[in-house]
Amino acid sequence: MDRLSSVDASFLAQEVSGSHMQIGGVMTFEGPAPGREEVTEHVASRLHLVPRYRQTVVFPRFQMGRPLWIDDPRFNIDYHVRHTALPPPGGIEQLRLLTARIFSQRLDRSKPLWEMWLAQGLEDDRFALILKNHHCLVDGVSGVDLTTVLFDLDREGRRVSPQSEWLPAPEPSQADVLARGVRDLLGAPLSLADRARRAAMAPRRTLARGREVAEGVGEVTWGIVSGTPETPLNVPIGSHRRVHWVSTGLAELKSIKNELGGTVNDVFLAVVTGALARWLHRRGVRTQGVELRGCVPVSIRAEGEQGALGNRITMMMCSLPVYVDDPVQRLRVVSEAMRGLKESKQALGAEAIAGLQDFAPPTVFAQASRLNFSSRAYNLLVTNVPGPQFPIYLLGRELEELVPIPFLAPEKALAVAIMSYDGGVAIGLMGDYDAFAELEDFGGYVVESIAELLEATASGAGQKAASASR
Repeated sequence: MDRLSSVDASFLAQEVSGSHMQIGGVMTFEGPAPGREEVTEHVASRLHLVPRYRQTVVFPRFQMGRPLWIDDPRFNIDYHVRHTALPPPGGIEQLRLLTARIFSQRLDRSKPLWEMWLAQGLEDDRFALILKNHHCLVDGVSGVDLTTVLFDLDREGRRVSPQSEWLPAPEPSQADVLARGVRDLLGAPLSLADRARRAAMAPRRTLARGREVAEGVGEVTWGIVSGTPETPLNVPIGSHRRVHWVSTGLAELKSIKNELGGTVNDVFLAVVTGALARWLHRRGVRTQGVELRGCVPVSIRAEGEQGALGNRITMMMCSLPVYVDDPVQRLRVVSEAMRGLKESKQALGAEAIAGLQDFAPPTVFAQASRLNFSSRAYNLLVTNVPGPQFPIYLLGRELEELVPIPFLAPEKALAVAIMSYDGGVAIGLMGDYDAFAELEDFGGYVVESIAELLEATASGAGQKAASASR
């Protein structure tokens, strides 16, 4: 039995009301489509490389500790690999509607927390795979690692070392689960004591680190206390979803970065900010002096942790200056804010708070984890996940596009995710069905926001602005 980390468990603790804490992707492949049995056999042959895919979550009684991973004694891959067909004409719109329906359904917690849908009938003799994982299982980076495990790096594929028949570990009784929870709770003070002992052995380094952590915790706390502006984004949401996505080229975003300054991530945030400003104007919301706050997950995955499941992330809150009308100036403001954020101790403070939650009793932990998704902390999720910059294959078929699908936290009507793959970039949008009915329009605003930055790039606006500043 492996215990979930506090970050992993927080995605379960805050899955309330209409908020489904599940992420995934839409992958479109060149055809012809393989059969369901062929896909199932392919995935089954590699499940030993991702053992968490055959495990389920159990909760100790009486809230004795965080949930645990155990082998599913009734694991059936046919439940997880599913098959459907798009209705005519099998266009991208039909694929988006199917994806929205799939992500409107919460994953069954009594089974391993993932699904894979094979969708045949995509136009131009293509097909799609829709992958859905609970966020307690993977973060964005480990999800990309998982994709490269399940798929191949060339058309011929690779041989995977055969494994003997999988047998689940004996199913623990409730008494076993309860005992493990009690043991973990009793062990928490000892872990804290061990940390204190190691800290005492290096007092100067511990003191310096303590100051930095205290500054970071203060920054995080001030962000929550100061709150976020009230917007139509932060309202109660239901369980039904809308999904949309738009595509561009990585070279285009890099050309904007090279001409106008900043990083590719700064360009992405500026694009989202421009789209939000247009959407707020359409809603009749004044944006003068308004600065929204986006939650940007930051990977803290170490060099040797590639391919490991679970969440190795911390959260940073970035400025989205919707009050700035000029696209070049908007990018400059975003870039300056992100530079200041990187120099701050906010990420360190967020990581420290998450670490302390490892030692919190379950009732306290459930309350504390709400801070991770509080509307006082941020207005919407804005996440950037770098994908593989080389083609990958499934059963000899090349993956053409990889679209990220984010999640909606409580009282968040919109989430935006960007993922690059083999020179292309897909921007995935998820909206609440009722609270964000104009999601397709928002996708158009994203395209317009990219276009105006490209236009500024072509006109040499970056050099002109640099000359003016000198």
